[in-house]
Amino acid sequence: MGVDLGTQSIKVIIYDFENKKIISTKSQSYELISKEDGSMEQQASWWIDGFEKCLENIDDKLKKTVIAIGVSGQQHGFVPIDKNGAVLAPVKLWCDTATELECHEIMDHVSGVEKTIKIAGNSIAVGYTASKIRWLMKNNKSAYDQMATILLPHDYLNFYLSGKRTMEYGDASGTGLLDIYKRKWSDELIAALDQDRDLKPCLPELINADNINGIISPEIADAYGLNRNVIISSGGGDNMMAAIGTGNVKTGMLTASLGTSGTLFAYHNKPAIDPDGDLAAFCSSTGGWLPLLCTMNCTVATEQMRDLLEVDLEQFEKLASFIKPGSGGVITVPFFNGERTPALPKAKASIFGLDSNNTTNAHFIRSAMEAAIFNLKAGLDAFKRCGMTFNAVTLTGGGSKSALWRQICADILNLPVRVLSTEENAAFGAALQALWAYQKYNAAPISIEKIVDDHLKENKIKSCSPNNETVKTYETVYKNYQSFVKLITAHYQ
Repeated sequence: MGVDLGTQSIKVIIYDFENKKIISTKSQSYELISKEDGSMEQQASWWIDGFEKCLENIDDKLKKTVIAIGVSGQQHGFVPIDKNGAVLAPVKLWCDTATELECHEIMDHVSGVEKTIKIAGNSIAVGYTASKIRWLMKNNKSAYDQMATILLPHDYLNFYLSGKRTMEYGDASGTGLLDIYKRKWSDELIAALDQDRDLKPCLPELINADNINGIISPEIADAYGLNRNVIISSGGGDNMMAAIGTGNVKTGMLTASLGTSGTLFAYHNKPAIDPDGDLAAFCSSTGGWLPLLCTMNCTVATEQMRDLLEVDLEQFEKLASFIKPGSGGVITVPFFNGERTPALPKAKASIFGLDSNNTTNAHFIRSAMEAAIFNLKAGLDAFKRCGMTFNAVTLTGGGSKSALWRQICADILNLPVRVLSTEENAAFGAALQALWAYQKYNAAPISIEKIVDDHLKENKIKSCSPNNETVKTYETVYKNYQSFVKLITAHYQ
């Protein structure tokens, strides 16, 4: 079973690994609490309710065949629990920008951004878990004082299933508290969170990606009709699991995830530190490293535009396809949620270049689609700075289902686009990681490279290549896009 605990919904798949077939897929959506100060929160109980509803809709006989569960979760979320396992506060999510001040306070305590990167490999970006912990200390002292363990969303679901409090290196590196060079918690950064309290006991045990979190608790197994010997793998962040689900477990591969956020990531066999700070120097959930660029506005941009124009999903792509690349000069800077790359948490979205010929629904829609990929294109330069180059990009996430968006990606990134037959790559990656851990647990280990080779298949029909003329057009439009981003940056920094 692969579980993807996302920002907008939870998905559960059951994968028959012997016959290489997904035999059940269920999902359940939930709400997002948005506040004017930039807070983005959810109740952890919503995730459990969604998980329960998914399992209620899976055949009882099928559930009994499950031998292992892997959990993928939205990164950076902060789930504080007390000694009894009760959640103490609403979960602040990856897209929460209310903790900008706390980011600076933590880094100032260790002598600034450059020193922070030297200590741990990453600065404390807005959205990372570290600043949320300090925010809780300052804004909800009662909950903070009761806090016994700091968990991430996927860790919390693991804890719910097994009762074990653990964290693996990939997701842990997104807290801002992990020394990614040495793969251990950073004493200096932990001390910078709170000068009066030692928070090290609140950080869970770190485990390897092919180890198990634990065995499902008998009470949970019985409640859901699962076997009592089901193992729970270490799991990981959604990007780390999507890396497995797209076969990105060896050097030379690039994945672009077109979800609520947009991400570019690539496996590396050593730490990859971007001197300009655009790449997050994360660990992978396969024993290596996963340098990653994250933008906070990908499908957010298109959904905002769709809601504004009251256009349904089918019309959306049809209208955009009528407009030539470059959207007739309309350029959207899609910072609806602020932005992480570039670091502009308070920025707003803007639209430039309107005239009497291009102020139409179709132009707005196409421009929003292009903008999400322009924002990712900067990441390619960051990977080059780290000595990494690629011959193709594998797409995942909701945006990868759009034929038009796939072609826009190929043309803007100037790379052949590869799409896999399995669409739910984060949930599927979690299922494959569970298989990897299960084999090791049963003394029959298989390498993760062999597992992805055996279980992933390219969908040749959906894959596409760049159009040379369109590539040239987008090179000019991208320069214009960058000039408008500079304007926005000057205004909101």
